[in-house]
Amino acid sequence: MGLLDSFEKGLERAVNGAFAKTFRSGIQPVEIASALRSELDKKAAVVSRDRILTPNTLVVQLAVADYDRMAGLGQTLLDELNSAVQKHARTQGYSFAGPLTIDLQRDETLSTGTLRVESQSASGSVSWRAVVDIDGKRHPLVAARTVIGRGSDADITIPDAGTSRKHVEILWDGERAMVRDLGSTNGTQLQGQKVSEAPLPPDATVTIGRTNIVFRIVAQAAPPRPPVPDATRAFDARRGDPR
Repeated sequence: MGLLDSFEKGLERAVNGAFAKTFRSGIQPVEIASALRSELDKKAAVVSRDRILTPNTLVVQLAVADYDRMAGLGQTLLDELNSAVQKHARTQGYSFAGPLTIDLQRDETLSTGTLRVESQSASGSVSWRAVVDIDGKRHPLVAARTVIGRGSDADITIPDAGTSRKHVEILWDGERAMVRDLGSTNGTQLQGQKVSEAPLPPDATVTIGRTNIVFRIVAQAAPPRPPVPDATRAFDARRGDPR
């Protein structure tokens, strides 16, 4: 589509009319949007097969004259830029580590018509943790082995009479996951196929009884609780081995 893609054209339309007379020279809002998009693309990093991480804290540094003109638009401009960046991230399949923030700053070393974008992820490095979603509730997997069933002694208890007291377990070593049936009466399904033990990919659905368990890997700004020391051993253990 050339220099301006669809989201930039939307931003351009938003600042036409009442705003148009303000910008006779120097940086235009659409140029800021383009620079922010480029910053996301430049800093995007593949952290897993299904996750591409991109910065969520963006600072646009402007020359004094450009900053004064842009600051005159106040929150309206920031809202438009935020919307444009969010849309670009969705289109590209990017994930943010935390809430997106965009700030404008004055930089007296810059010449009118130029800008610089600095970025980072919230709270430094981003960590990834495993969770399961069950009936609208999210449960973090904070140990290497998580047992799910209807018994009160399971790590995650579900009120489903069609499940065994200790029906299934999910093994997680910080990078990979497996699902293992614990000799249940009605069995365990992964993506609709009955399994006794199988690798568990992100966003896969495990079904026990009438309950669907969706396994996910999600980003968080703060480091997650580390797996227990014997995580690798638990991941590789065969049924009947002591844990």
